[in-house]
Amino acid sequence: MQTATIFNHETVPLDGESFEGCEFRDCRMVYAGGEPPSFKDCRFDGCEWKFEDAAQHTLAHLKTVWNAGGKAQIQALIKTITEAAGR
Repeated sequence: MQTATIFNHETVPLDGESFEGCEFRDCRMVYAGGEPPSFKDCRFDGCEWKFEDAAQHTLAHLKTVWNAGGKAQIQALIKTITEAAGR
């Protein structure tokens, strides 16, 4: 777990990582679809979010479903995920 760390202009791999009280300044945040990262009391300033590999494929699939008329289903899925994460 990274605790109270300041990241400046870095590429930060996210898969399987935990961050608490960290600050990310102008970083490239990279998620490839592995174990989801966790963030607690972190701050993000000017960061770019990059999705690669399995994560990129999942987003492409969701975009296809959205564009095919599945907007409501994707929104419901996101709501379900965010509610489960809040538990």
